[in-house]
Amino acid sequence: MTEPVRIHELDNGLAVLGQRMEHVESASMTLRVPVGPIYDPVGMEGAAAVGVEWWLRGAGDRDTRQLNDALDSLGCRHSEAAAAYFITFAAAQVHQRLPEVLELYRDIMLAPRLADDGFEPSRDLVANDLLSLDDHPAQKANVLIRERFFPAPLGCYHLGRPEALASMTAESVRDHVLGNLAPAGSILAVAGKIHWDELRDLAEKHFADWPGRPAPAAQTTPATGGFEHIEKDTAQTHIALAQPSVTLESKHYYPSRVAVCVLSGGMSGRLMTEVREKRGLVYRVGTSYRSLKSHAGWFTYAGTVPEKAQETLDVTVGELRRLSEGISEAELARAKTQLKSDTIMGLDLSGTRSAWMDSDWHHLGRVRTIDEITQAIDAVTTDDVMAYLNAFPAKDFVGVVIGPEPIDTGVLEA
Repeated sequence: MTEPVRIHELDNGLAVLGQRMEHVESASMTLRVPVGPIYDPVGMEGAAAVGVEWWLRGAGDRDTRQLNDALDSLGCRHSEAAAAYFITFAAAQVHQRLPEVLELYRDIMLAPRLADDGFEPSRDLVANDLLSLDDHPAQKANVLIRERFFPAPLGCYHLGRPEALASMTAESVRDHVLGNLAPAGSILAVAGKIHWDELRDLAEKHFADWPGRPAPAAQTTPATGGFEHIEKDTAQTHIALAQPSVTLESKHYYPSRVAVCVLSGGMSGRLMTEVREKRGLVYRVGTSYRSLKSHAGWFTYAGTVPEKAQETLDVTVGELRRLSEGISEAELARAKTQLKSDTIMGLDLSGTRSAWMDSDWHHLGRVRTIDEITQAIDAVTTDDVMAYLNAFPAKDFVGVVIGPEPIDTGVLEA
């Protein structure tokens, strides 16, 4: 049995969410703090990513080795990441160890060492990851399309820029990260075999003295938009497209997600059928939905050989537009089943559930139940999908192509 989500907000602004999952033996925590890459100062792009690498190199009275030994001794599987609004700390362990893990994370959050000798190795790791992007043109195309589609800095690449990384100092990154670290806007979500009263009391004990300050704010500028070809002597051409969609709170959200599944739901999706299976144009093609709190889009990627790049673009855009001509009841039923499976099956895992709770709270200020999601997907009709496609037709494309030859983008303007 999965109990309802319980919510408690500390006086300093930290939101604490908990959900008991009786069928698991684990307890997973997702802690998101709003010092993500979108708040990196101009000239310090990548500071949040460096901060993530630096953060667990000692906390409180423990150095790097002692801190990692303490986490390992508790059987804690942890990860850290910087993306958009947040730096995210995730930890999973058997439920009996949750109190001790939360005590460690109190030091990690409120007393990180961020010692000078750990800065350069942290920055070098980020710089090396950034340099490796040129070796992965498919990934690079998807990075660049986000940067062009979303207003700056919302779509910025979390690893920053080489020149910004090179100019950073330990002092500047430390001052930025610690100066903007705030409980207001932070979210602690825990799912698994937990006791809510105990979790609430532990959160108060360990985080109530986190000094309150206003959450940071990002100033945005209009998206770059448009189309870019990056000449690169590669054996494949990589095509990335983006088009506007709706955020999670829109009435069109579920029809939009169903429509994406019609296009790209497994091997039976229209893109795989029409672009890959019938014509043999690509080795990979698909459309996915991506959303920030205030902006969302459909992102389509196709990888092909250069001599088939033009036909691939034309056929792919044609399929995106043909969707508005109608979908069958069989396609609708299959897409709804796939969407429910993709969305719900992962929520049986405590780690996925805690991350889901964090995300919903950030986007909606509440957490959806599984029944709510299932009912909303089941209620989608072909008319709902058509209403969405009429409101958000396949136009206003943003595009990035990486490959040896440019291609005619006239189809994007049709």
